[in-house]
Amino acid sequence: MLVIPAIDLKDGQCVRLRQGKMNESTVFSDSPLDMAGHWVEQGAKRLHVVDLDGAFSGNLVNSEIVASIVKSFPDLQVQIGGGIRNLESIKFYLGAGARFVIIGTAALNDPDFVAEACQIYPGKIIVGLDTVNGKVATEGWAEVSETSPIEVVNKFSEFGVQAIVYTDISRDGMMKGCNIEATVELARQSSIPIIASGGIAKLADIVDLKAATKTEVGANIIGAITGRAIYEGKLDLMAAQKYCNREASC
Repeated sequence: MLVIPAIDLKDGQCVRLRQGKMNESTVFSDSPLDMAGHWVEQGAKRLHVVDLDGAFSGNLVNSEIVASIVKSFPDLQVQIGGGIRNLESIKFYLGAGARFVIIGTAALNDPDFVAEACQIYPGKIIVGLDTVNGKVATEGWAEVSETSPIEVVNKFSEFGVQAIVYTDISRDGMMKGCNIEATVELARQSSIPIIASGGIAKLADIVDLKAATKTEVGANIIGAITGRAIYEGKLDLMAAQKYCNREASC
C-alpha cells in the first residue's frame, strides 16, 4: 500500500482545505514545486495533485504548475485531478508526463466520457468519488447527489478504470482519522482497486487501514492519501511508507 502525499493547488499555492470548503483553506507553501521535491526527498513514490481552482471552475487553472512538477520529477507517479471534463485536458496532462488522470464530477455526470477516456488511454484513468453522508458529491464538493459510491463503482467496473480515489469529505482535513469502515466496505464490493483519502492523521490510522485490508476478504486498497497530517508533522511520511513495506513483506 502506497502512502501518497497530497498537493492541493489554489491561487498557485499549496493549500489544504477543511471538509472541502474553499473559504477554509490553509496555505502551506507558496511553491508547490518545492513542496513536491520535499515529499520526494521523504520517499514519496506517488503524488496526489488536485487543481482546486479547476475543480470549481471546470477548467485547467493550475496546469502549468502540474506540468512543472512532472517535468522536475520524472520518476514520480503523479496523479492529477480537478477540472478534467474533456479529452483535451486528459491529453494535456498525460502528454506533460502525468502518470494518471483523475476524473471526478464528469465521471458522475457523463459515464460515457469515462468509458471513452479508458479506451483511448488504457490504464491511465482514475475516478474520484467524494462523498458526504454516504452520497457522492460533485462540482468540487459543492453539490451532493443521491448516488451511492458503489453505484458509481458498478458503472465503471467494466470500463478499465485503474483505481477509485474514495474521499469522505466530512473527514477531509479534520485530522479525525480515515473512515475505515466505509472505505473497506467499498473496497470489498469493488472490483476496482481503492485509494483511501480523507482524515488520515497519524501512523495509527495507516496501521488500522492496513490491518483492515488484511482481515476483510476482497478489500483491495492500494494506497492512502494524506495531506494536513504530513504538513503539520503529525504523520511521518517516510515512517508510514516503511511500515506498509514491512507489512507487505510479512
